[in-house]
Amino acid sequence: MDLGLLDKVVVVTGASRGIGRATALAFAAEGARVALTYRARRDAAEAAVAEIAAAGGHGLALRMDLSDPDTIAEAVAAVRDRWGGIDGLVANAVRWPDRLPDPDRHFEDVPVSEWTDLWRPNTEGMIALMQAALPAMRGRADGRIVLVSSDVARHRGPGHPGLGIYGAAKASISGLANGLIAELGGDILVNIVAPGLTVTEHNLAAMPQSARDAQIARTPTGRLSTPDDVARAIVFLCSAANGNITGDTVNVTGGI
Repeated sequence: MDLGLLDKVVVVTGASRGIGRATALAFAAEGARVALTYRARRDAAEAAVAEIAAAGGHGLALRMDLSDPDTIAEAVAAVRDRWGGIDGLVANAVRWPDRLPDPDRHFEDVPVSEWTDLWRPNTEGMIALMQAALPAMRGRADGRIVLVSSDVARHRGPGHPGLGIYGAAKASISGLANGLIAELGGDILVNIVAPGLTVTEHNLAAMPQSARDAQIARTPTGRLSTPDDVARAIVFLCSAANGNITGDTVNVTGGI
């Protein structure tokens, strides 16, 4: 299937590792020109760009911090200056909690500052990104946006105690998407990809093997998703192969 991505300009935020990196490489493999953003891991982002270049592709590493709107605007401007505009935007960057959730800590004991430290970059930063990128996307054929959420935003079963702050921030993405699809209509298709527990560097470091084994035991496919699993769903939704899917959420969870 021709995904129609040759020479398209795609921005993937939070692309120095994990799902973002896999997604950037997948777009480049389809011939897209890919801008990868990073917050602190410049070497890792530039290594991904070098890998893209070695395969004959075009990549660009740019710093972007969700808590700093100026860096968001500067990254978008750099893409526009280099390639003229943006065809696809994958909003994958996320600010993680500073510590693992404590299942024994009561919801009402979480300081407000802990809420705002996580809420603001993951919600206000996402809004700032949309406001910066949309002027560079309007008027171009096959405009596509994918917002990366998490199954934590909707999960009601066991396995996610203490993640109320992060889950609330991710759930806000659905409201943002609803507003975007109403305004953008068929000009720019907007969808959400919600991964479950994915085998990324961050998750491997954060979760003990026993927790991962428990999650695998509950997953119908019998395995956790990989970054490539998530990347393939994102690339499809951002491609011309997606002709009329907008406002939907694709859950890459192995059926859990």
